Amino acid sequence: MSQAATPSDVASVYLQHGPYGQGHDPHGHGHVDARGHGTGGPAPKRVIVGYGFWIFLLSDIVMFSAFFAAYAVLAQATAGGPTGKQLFDLNRVAIETACLLVSSFTCGLGYVAATRRRQIETQFWMLVTGLFGLVFVILEVLEFYEMIQAGAGPDRSAFLSAFFALVGCHGLHVTVGGLWLGTMMAQIWFKGFRPQIMRRLLCFNLFWHALDIIWVALFTIVYLLGAGA
Repeated sequence: MSQAATPSDVASVYLQHGPYGQGHDPHGHGHVDARGHGTGGPAPKRVIVGYGFWIFLLSDIVMFSAFFAAYAVLAQATAGGPTGKQLFDLNRVAIETACLLVSSFTCGLGYVAATRRRQIETQFWMLVTGLFGLVFVILEVLEFYEMIQAGAGPDRSAFLSAFFALVGCHGLHVTVGGLWLGTMMAQIWFKGFRPQIMRRLLCFNLFWHALDIIWVALFTIVYLLGAGA
């Protein structure tokens, strides 16, 4: 008489010849043919890099959110010193805003030209973007200088400390973005439109547009509301 099959024998036969049999690792490590991709295959590297950089930008936005929260709490803590209404020059800030928003548009034009492999047009629009960014930084530094000369530096009150921290952090990002833009112009000029350079240019565009979004919020919350308070 043949020996009766045990439950473990039945399970072993099922794993080998049942629905899990084709391509399945009998040691429990999953499907041997699985590659971690969907039916359409792996995503293009450009998409993966862009998605990863968006995650980085989200972490940067979280940092700015903390600065915005601190400013909102300390906006009225002037310690008897000057308020935003007394300090802010909306005409100058409007020029700063226009420069940054126009630079975002020219930055996009530069990327479009790069995707079409137009060297001179790409360099032109990137140069225009950098010049608008430079004007923005110069006006912001001039604003800080005049405030400090008038005795309204970051040590004057909690309000001014929060103001200089928030606006200065954004200005620092724009400055770093300008340096990044310069390196991208050099790489495109000497190395051309290689795939890895185009991915870097995509990340720069995302970074620059994110700074514009943050500035719109900063302009509204800090300057417009501050000047009207």
